[in-house]
Amino acid sequence: MRSRLGHRHQSKQSGVKGMFGRLSFAVIVLVICTVSLLSTVKSNTRSISRSEIDVDALWDTAASGGWRPSSAPRSDWPPPPAETNGYLRVRCNGGLNQQRSAICNAVLAARIMNATLVLPELDANSFWHDDSGFHGVYDVEHFIKSLRYDVRIVESIPEIRKNGKTKKMKAFQIRPPRDASVSWYTTDALAKMKEHGAIYLTPFSHRLAEEIDNPEYQRLRCRVNYHALRFKPHIMELSNSIVNRLRAQGHFMAIHLRFEMDMLSFAGCFDIFTPEEQKVLKKYREENFAPKKLVYSERRAIGKCPLTPEEVGLILRSMGFDNSTRIYLAAGELFGGDRFMKPFRSLFPRLENHISLDTSGELGKNSRGLVGSAVDYMVCLLSDIFMPTYDGPSNFANNLLGHRLYYGFRTNIIPDRKALAPIFIEREKGHTAGFEEAVRRAMQNTNFGGPHKRVQPESFYTNSWPECFCQMSAVNPADRCPPDNVLDILDSQLTTGGNDAQEESASSNSTSVIEK
Repeated sequence: MRSRLGHRHQSKQSGVKGMFGRLSFAVIVLVICTVSLLSTVKSNTRSISRSEIDVDALWDTAASGGWRPSSAPRSDWPPPPAETNGYLRVRCNGGLNQQRSAICNAVLAARIMNATLVLPELDANSFWHDDSGFHGVYDVEHFIKSLRYDVRIVESIPEIRKNGKTKKMKAFQIRPPRDASVSWYTTDALAKMKEHGAIYLTPFSHRLAEEIDNPEYQRLRCRVNYHALRFKPHIMELSNSIVNRLRAQGHFMAIHLRFEMDMLSFAGCFDIFTPEEQKVLKKYREENFAPKKLVYSERRAIGKCPLTPEEVGLILRSMGFDNSTRIYLAAGELFGGDRFMKPFRSLFPRLENHISLDTSGELGKNSRGLVGSAVDYMVCLLSDIFMPTYDGPSNFANNLLGHRLYYGFRTNIIPDRKALAPIFIEREKGHTAGFEEAVRRAMQNTNFGGPHKRVQPESFYTNSWPECFCQMSAVNPADRCPPDNVLDILDSQLTTGGNDAQEESASSNSTSVIEK
């Protein structure tokens, strides 16, 4: 710019006054534009700092966009035949929610193979050390009745008579490949079933591919997960009593505070703990996970570490939640003791958990068992807002996010740990100016529970949209809701199909979710 002005000065001395006049005008315009830009930035900063996240609106459900949950069949769906190809046994390993996903996969696998499903076994030697089994956690009668249009289910493999003797049929044991394809079940598994009459798939965690290009198969998974798998009456009653006590004082939020030994060991986040605590975490990791070099500073910088309780509190405070917010904590034993909870409790003193709210005393006897986890699941499902603090490999959080989406687009607050990590690191260095605004900016880019496209690595169990949702006025025929009499149609098919063992009229309870 200066060289061009110098050239003009040398070549056009007479135009210097005009140039200065035009330059002065340009400077004035530039100043006006700069002031206007600064005003806009300040205005935008103000809107982001408080009004960008409307806390009051978060207590309501997210916008549905005209979608509603629907997992009923939308195309020809014949009933299970009286004669099947054999019996399918499965052993569901892991915790309650890993087992829940496995049960959904087992029902679908039985449908794919035209098999009779034996009531799934829940691993008693898992992390929970709980031998409650399927009967101890779920309503078996409701489970079998709800799925009568889909698969035949028995509680055990029947005895067979051979050469005048009665004996138990022995199931052929197979270790299925992880995320096995549909074709594996229709070839390898089915061949063994026809050969032996029954197969036993163990272990059965993540043994059927999640992404299947068949919407009806995916909808069957939703029918199992959100309708057939209902906890036993005493668990539902206990969950409802806790929810009623929480809601008696207004809205409440549920937080899955995943600051526990197994997850911290898995993530490799050790440096914030004492040397003795680090030894415990490292020992647990060596015993339970594959060797891998993990550098804490690198893991932390990319958001791979679970949020600390204090960080959770700072996020909520930055978003605009105050210390009157009622919070239900769904968590096991927090690692590191009370020193990590004190900062969180100072920000949000109205904290509860299933032990503090259980007047029956049942959960105090076995707070870490499947029943305690089931109650936590139901309270989190029915909460006004749910916040998972580590949604990576957490089956509990991932299943709940999917269930809350299906249960009416209930609000979820999912921290973007990768975006938040540098903000917290700067704060630890003493750079606190603009901290809350930076947190709000990061949180504004998250999804609060409305319908959204499923993108890897998001699981089908976390987001079953659009397969398990429909629109009354859909543009795409595939998204149209099934007819109102779909259960009558399925009932008539069941009757004409001669499946007398499972013949029963549909009731509204068979497709209901616990009501608020």
